Amino acid sequence: MSEAVSAALPAARPAAPAWAAVFSLTLGVFGLVTAEFLPASLLTPMAQSLGIAEGIAGQAVTVTAAVALASGLLTAVATRGIDRRLVLLFFSVLLIASNLLVATAPDLTVLLLARVLLGIALGGFWSMAAATAMRLVPPEQVPRALSMVFSGVSVATIAAAPLGSFLGGLYGWRTVFHLATALAVVGLAAQLATLPRLPPQGVARLSTLVAVLRRPNIGLGIACTVLVFGGHFALFTYIRPFLEQVSGVDVGGMALLLLAFGLANFGGTLLAGFLLQRSIKLTLTLMPLVIGASALALLLLPNGLALHAVLVALWGMAFGGVPVGWSTWLARAVPDEAESGGGLIVAAVQLAIAGGAALGGLAYQLGGIGSVFAGGGTLLLAATLIVAAGVRAPR
Repeated sequence: MSEAVSAALPAARPAAPAWAAVFSLTLGVFGLVTAEFLPASLLTPMAQSLGIAEGIAGQAVTVTAAVALASGLLTAVATRGIDRRLVLLFFSVLLIASNLLVATAPDLTVLLLARVLLGIALGGFWSMAAATAMRLVPPEQVPRALSMVFSGVSVATIAAAPLGSFLGGLYGWRTVFHLATALAVVGLAAQLATLPRLPPQGVARLSTLVAVLRRPNIGLGIACTVLVFGGHFALFTYIRPFLEQVSGVDVGGMALLLLAFGLANFGGTLLAGFLLQRSIKLTLTLMPLVIGASALALLLLPNGLALHAVLVALWGMAFGGVPVGWSTWLARAVPDEAESGGGLIVAAVQLAIAGGAALGGLAYQLGGIGSVFAGGGTLLLAATLIVAAGVRAPR
């Protein structure tokens, strides 16, 4: 992995690491991912306040992911002549505007418009964050810098859902988005103070992405990435209605269960590192199997808060390894085009979030929350079979 990253680094490197600037990127990623996932823990009160069905409110996740997919693929091309510092600052401003609009949205139209802005910011900032971090530190410290940036995703995964649910219960969901706005302002201030001028380098093209995707086994792997992430987000977008309607938990219990999910998710990220050293193929196969089995068990086994807490934690632990697993697989499969491979992963994840949330919402509207978990669990078990039978582990 480090060899692939080093090969992609630009020639001019700083003599000393700019850790404050790297941390400002981490704040940006944390703020964006937090904003993306907040609706999963606030879906019920958001829907009630706006006078819409929960399945419709879930499309706030769908539209963000759909726009982020396009933004992630097109940002480098659309901004190829602009200082990267200015581009990143622009995306942080969009994040602030999005959160403010959500916090004051009077209806579904304004809510979706706000989430479109978030999608532009999310896809664009995320697609540039890793490459920017590589330019802020000497080559030997790039892995540490990337680890710092990506930690923003893990912390947001742990914090967004439980804190959103808890604070929303105390102060209302609009207040939660006002707090998210304040967090985004802190990130923007840090970037203004620490990011140096970063003139664009090279000529960005979309053709490289297509060339990588056409390599043997890569297309199938990307398709499996979409299936696994899509199955997860079809379930996770509607986890609050499930826990309310099936598990029967109150707001306090909801926050604790979502915190358990987040902590288990962080632990699963660490566990995946050990598993991937032993077998990439086994790790990629186990993750959707555990998530799918947990979802079906939540639906089919007798109700019980303790049992549901264990199953939610297992689900969170298994999903913690999904981003690490598929990113590692692709980096090893295409070490000469690691950055382009990373762009494909970003696009695949956003497509999966959009598709998963949309299909989950459709299932919810047609058959209730049970249909969501039956369909999502079955999709993940099908993905397990495809991964086991078709995806080859890189040497």
